[in-house]
Amino acid sequence: MSKTLIRGAKVLGGAPQDVLIDGETIMHVGTGLPAADTEGAEIVEAEGKVLLPGLVDLHTHLREPGREDSETVLTGTRAAASGGYTAVFAMANTFPVADTAGVVEQVYRLGREHGYCDVQPIGAVTVGLEGKKLAELGAMHDSAAGVTVFSDDGKCVHDAVIMRRALEYVKAFGGVVAQHAQEPRLTEGAQMNEGVVSAELGLGGWPAVAEESIIARDVLLADHVGSRVHICHLSTAGSVEIVRWAKARGIRVTAEVTPHHLLLTDELVRTYNPVYKVNPPLRTEADVHALREALADGTIDIVATDHAPHPHEDKDCEWAAAAMGMVGLETALSVVQETMVETGLLDWAGVAARMSATPAEIGRAHGHGRPVSAGEPANLTLVDTAYRGQVDPAGFASRSRNTPYEGRALPGRVTHTWLRGRATLVDGKLT
Repeated sequence: MSKTLIRGAKVLGGAPQDVLIDGETIMHVGTGLPAADTEGAEIVEAEGKVLLPGLVDLHTHLREPGREDSETVLTGTRAAASGGYTAVFAMANTFPVADTAGVVEQVYRLGREHGYCDVQPIGAVTVGLEGKKLAELGAMHDSAAGVTVFSDDGKCVHDAVIMRRALEYVKAFGGVVAQHAQEPRLTEGAQMNEGVVSAELGLGGWPAVAEESIIARDVLLADHVGSRVHICHLSTAGSVEIVRWAKARGIRVTAEVTPHHLLLTDELVRTYNPVYKVNPPLRTEADVHALREALADGTIDIVATDHAPHPHEDKDCEWAAAAMGMVGLETALSVVQETMVETGLLDWAGVAARMSATPAEIGRAHGHGRPVSAGEPANLTLVDTAYRGQVDPAGFASRSRNTPYEGRALPGRVTHTWLRGRATLVDGKLT
């Protein structure tokens, strides 16, 4: 593999430096690199651009096997590379469900074959996501996929006994249970956030307590067992306070927030456009403010996309019949730049921690989330932070187009992505 010299990049937003990649490894970071070392290298002019470690998404829906009309491992990983990601964790709610070693190994191998980013399958907690019987957690962990994260995402592990058993089981090998916090009996028929807007529109309300009650229960269970629990797509100010309390007690809990919950509010549901229908629902402006502050102060550990592709016919229908979810891999970094960097809540080093290093640590994505320094794997993302343009889903690499940002001007554009030294995205185009 040839050498690549990234010249004049602002590493983590700092002073301009040159970064030399040789094969799969970063060889030098600094200024005035010896000419002999850079001889024959491909030059990437990066003046004014920010260089980050490759992004890692702990919450992606790739839909394969079973819903290839929405997304495949190939199209999803191409979307990931376009968004600056070098590793994604694929959720288990496929058809068949990823609740056996055979299914998780299939997804893992598809990711390795396509090569746009590493794919780490997430195993289901319960058989068929039915919440009744533990899935083959140990077999999935011992498989070629080496699963360490387990989740019934899309469905809550609502039975406290099953949740306790799952936490006990994964503790033996250092795994983590990622909970979709939604008390099902409190959200029957729910269509959007419960509040003023739902009352005015006459849509079934999704109360914040349905999320908060599960989080409160699960952090107590994790404390009792001494195991790790991760909270998926946290969305309310009350949830933030529960996680903050749990961390202060030393409970082993981590939490994620999605880009759309950092930017969008339930006021958008007044349009009745199903593109804004998502689980958990868009919340209030007060919730958005609390989520941003919590991400900045570390109460919320990471940003995860919850990339949820759907075919046109599943979204282009009346609100009540529409599927829940939004695509997010190709816009996540731009939304974080707008909501967190341009507001002064985070610098680029903070973004790298929350979108690369920490998700890689939680999910044990070996070789990812590493510092941009000599000797580390060359998993990198180059961002033109001065760019601002309208989102056009027609240009997405994802098979689906259900983005809430169509026509919206967002800052930043990923120009290059490298996976172990090999460019997967060059000048904004997939290789």
